[in-house]
Amino acid sequence: MKKFSLILIALLTVSVFTHSQNQNPAIEDEVKTLKSDIQDLSFDLDQVRKAVDDIYWYNRVGDVAFIDKVYITGPPVNQETVKNPTAMGVKNPVKFYAYIFIPRGIDAGKQYPLLVFPHGGVHGDFTTYYAHIIRELMAQGYLVIAPEYRGSSGYGKSYWERIDYGGLEVEDADASRNYMVENYDIVDKNRVGILGWSHGGMISLLAVFNHPDNYNVCFAGVPVSDLISRMGYQDDDYRALYSADYHLGKTAQENVEEYKKRSPAWNTSKLKTPLLIHTNTNDDDVNVLEVEHLIKGLKADGKKFEYEIFQDAEGGHSFDRIDTRTAKTIRLKIYTFLNTYLHPPKPLKTVGEIDKAAYR
Repeated sequence: MKKFSLILIALLTVSVFTHSQNQNPAIEDEVKTLKSDIQDLSFDLDQVRKAVDDIYWYNRVGDVAFIDKVYITGPPVNQETVKNPTAMGVKNPVKFYAYIFIPRGIDAGKQYPLLVFPHGGVHGDFTTYYAHIIRELMAQGYLVIAPEYRGSSGYGKSYWERIDYGGLEVEDADASRNYMVENYDIVDKNRVGILGWSHGGMISLLAVFNHPDNYNVCFAGVPVSDLISRMGYQDDDYRALYSADYHLGKTAQENVEEYKKRSPAWNTSKLKTPLLIHTNTNDDDVNVLEVEHLIKGLKADGKKFEYEIFQDAEGGHSFDRIDTRTAKTIRLKIYTFLNTYLHPPKPLKTVGEIDKAAYR
């Protein structure tokens, strides 16, 4: 509460200073300093929000799942973005957190299928927004690991600036898969899938493109698919997240090949894994044209996969993640596809079973 009050005071102060700037340009430096301080405070507030939501996980799914949060490692930071390549520890593996969910009541003497579940959002994080989906997966007997890959929010400014969209964050997701296989005897390494929506859908696609032997199946919902076209229809603030000096450092116009390398639609020849894609024509975040480009690329490369383009489905970008009957019916399709390859012990077969698993 104290930090929140400080942010409000700082915002009011900046407002007054900005208004006064027209009369007194000399205070411009003070305004810049205050804005920087406010940004730093926002990172502190994100950490508080994350801590609260971590507790909320136990309230939302603790009755059906054992919950853990582990601290593991992915590859070192992209050395091309390092300001001081000779600094101590600059080549060390990047440490990141990952949530683990294990169904209560499982037989420790058996093995179960694993799902890697990367979250969406540029600088997003895995929150209880997904609680109902985790409950549905627990009911079926899936083990789940959800990586808070580099650049996620809730872990401070330095971690936030380690973002590597479509790059090493994908390797963090794969590292979380490897952690589970190496450390949990209850994981069946021959039954591993990956699923995600939006940015998480993009990570899921790139993970199976880059590591086809590690995954038996993939679901990509409304996936970011073509960063080049995305930069074209998004605004300057969004584009700045990528061209920042701690990130890619250049715009798509300045380095088109780098943006292509990080776009699933330009890498469709790599697909070897069973894949289901969902998109929605009224998506207000990932324009359907991106996913259509991905689908056309997969077809042109002669790849076998499944997809469905939903027509103006209620919910827009979140159409199959919300709590409507339509969303539940669509999630049942997703689970049916995943279950074909992963064979969980208790597959959900009806919307009524989804209701019982997630909402009662």
